[in-house]
Amino acid sequence: MRVLLYKGGFRSVQKSGVGRAILHQEAMLQCVGMPMAATWAAADVVHINTVFPDSVCAAILARLQGKKVVYYGHSTREDFRNSFCGSNVLAPLFCYWIKFCYSLGDVILTPTEYSRKLLVEYGLKKPVYALSNGVDIHYFCPSAAGGAAFRKQYGLSPGDKAVISVGHYIERKGILDFIELARRMPQVHFFWFGYTKPYLIPRRVRQAIRHAPANLHFPGYINAEALRNAYCGADAFVFLSREETEGIVVLEALACGVPVVLRDIPVYSSWLENGRHVCKVSDVTQAEEAVCRIVEGQQPLLVNAGQEAARERSLERIGARLCSIYRREGFCGEVENRE
Repeated sequence: MRVLLYKGGFRSVQKSGVGRAILHQEAMLQCVGMPMAATWAAADVVHINTVFPDSVCAAILARLQGKKVVYYGHSTREDFRNSFCGSNVLAPLFCYWIKFCYSLGDVILTPTEYSRKLLVEYGLKKPVYALSNGVDIHYFCPSAAGGAAFRKQYGLSPGDKAVISVGHYIERKGILDFIELARRMPQVHFFWFGYTKPYLIPRRVRQAIRHAPANLHFPGYINAEALRNAYCGADAFVFLSREETEGIVVLEALACGVPVVLRDIPVYSSWLENGRHVCKVSDVTQAEEAVCRIVEGQQPLLVNAGQEAARERSLERIGARLCSIYRREGFCGEVENRE
């Protein structure tokens, strides 16, 4: 059995979680020795990760040719809301569209049990499995040298405290609350890593960024090495997103051993425990209290349990679970019969 990762439109998503997920799939399949198809004709199974029109055409063509289609449900109506300009108006139409896209798969994979339940509630009839996007725990791991490089790059002294977050400049990602948190803690350096094209950013968010406090820095999009260094050099990773299907950056932060503060939302309820793996908060005031405890050394760091949660979602383990889904759905047997 040979698997093809369809990469149409990859340039549009390569700086997002979906782009990272595609690369993770490639790596995890290599980890478990799954043969990869170099050409469309050689493929028995096609993975599709985006909901662009070309992806729909690819899924239809694959089905017409008797290939199996694995459609990844990275997006939901819920996480489309409060994102880019016009997203709330378009959310109902977006839901119809993704239902049509996902229904083209012989099987649908989505990162968490929470997002699986959402997709099932949409009325999708195909099998829907929860399968993490995974994390490269060999790359994203504690590094004193990497942390030192981050602190040197941004001129942080040994006594300076640094808090980071990662994501697009969209309200759903919690950027407005992160800005308010920085304003309340002028003694701490805050960094938001990520970038969004200006015409996609809602006016309210643009204004908030423009008037952000001086201790909050927006370095823009950074590569994987620089991001790993930031995780390793920060005192805390604060992710106040209001809706996620998983959050690859959360897995990366956990794997790097940085204390993690998350908004208490349903997606984390089944796999991240408050006070054991992470600190969960419901608003900016609680986030401020959690960060204060961390930077003042009053909060148990929770990093060991957090790293174990990341290890459970290593590329090797997720690759093995993906292979088990192939077998459960009969992909392997049907391909062997054709051969």
